[in-house]
Amino acid sequence: MPELVFFSGTMDCGKSTLALQIGHNRSARGLQGVIFTRDDRAGEGKLSSRLGLVTEAVEAAPGMDLHAYLVDQMSKGGKVDYLIVDEAQFLAPEQIDQLARVVDDLDLDVFAFGITTDFRTKLFPGSQRLIELADRIETLQVEAMCWCGARATHNARTVGGEMVVEGEQVVVGDVNRPAAEVGYEVLCRRHHRRRMTSASAYAAAISPDVLPVTSG
Repeated sequence: MPELVFFSGTMDCGKSTLALQIGHNRSARGLQGVIFTRDDRAGEGKLSSRLGLVTEAVEAAPGMDLHAYLVDQMSKGGKVDYLIVDEAQFLAPEQIDQLARVVDDLDLDVFAFGITTDFRTKLFPGSQRLIELADRIETLQVEAMCWCGARATHNARTVGGEMVVEGEQVVVGDVNRPAAEVGYEVLCRRHHRRRMTSASAYAAAISPDVLPVTSG
């Protein structure tokens, strides 16, 4: 039976890499899929991995009807055997409903990949709807790590190396951006609550050497 599967995890845990691998495995068996993405770090209409892999994709723009797009492609003779959706957290709830219709009405597997919560630890609307509708939810086994070595469970937004907890929910950035720019870092819950990023931890650890005092 076709399924709507939600692969979730923090940033930097290999979601896009797995999406590319699933597409590769199926294409190697002669299957053809459609890849949707939104606001990928590599630019519009791209699905990219931090390992350097990249492929063409369809940009799932706001307001786009994903179900109607696939019906149109198939009505023109296009072969579609499965659907991959990366950065699914950025989709609107109604677009997630459209993905469920793709499974139920078109009998296609849909593999959606996304972050569950934002930098404020609040659910993305798209992720919330996926949790509500998915046939199966898979937590990625490759665990991202906090700077302290613990399992990273939260996404932090940084500006100038400092963690921020206010602002727009969606601001495109990456874990490898220069400190002066808007960036992201994965943290364990303890250090997310304390707003302690790797930069602030490093700064706190640095202290001037104490010179020995001699009498004479």
